[in-house]
Amino acid sequence: METEKLIRSETIYSGKILDLRIDSIELPSGRKTIREIVQHRDSVAIIPVDDAENVFLVRQYRSPLRQMLLEIPAGKTEPGESPLETAHRELIEETRYSAGEMEDLGGIYLGPGYSTEFLHLYYATDLKLTENALDDDEIAQVLHVPLDQIPEMITSGEICDAKSVAGLLRVIYNIK
Repeated sequence: METEKLIRSETIYSGKILDLRIDSIELPSGRKTIREIVQHRDSVAIIPVDDAENVFLVRQYRSPLRQMLLEIPAGKTEPGESPLETAHRELIEETRYSAGEMEDLGGIYLGPGYSTEFLHLYYATDLKLTENALDDDEIAQVLHVPLDQIPEMITSGEICDAKSVAGLLRVIYNIK
């Protein structure tokens, strides 16, 4: 199968969390067009489950949507940080819990039609409360929800972001 041919690539914006790149390409048909690409560091999402089979979810305000969402803890990797290190750090920052066990569940591309971001998924168990506080730029509430209630919360739309749906379903159906 033929693929697109890159003619030129230009970063037109560099920000704190993402860059915007414009790629000029030639299609196999010879037609020329552009692709708008969001360049984003890899990220992680964690599905923390305690000994009582409760999932720790975070209700937080999402500025682009101007609404609160119920999500699994997540965050972007920092330069020089491995995805596993990020997962441990983000779990503590968002829930105040650390994980004794962190299982790699693989990952997903969040928006491959326009973004380079790859999300690493982790299943966290053996949870212990720490003294750490939430990041000072986050407004969040941590909820402990029985795992058996998650499918209905996804079906009803109460949990509606892609990373949370994908991660939670991987844990519920033991998908790697």
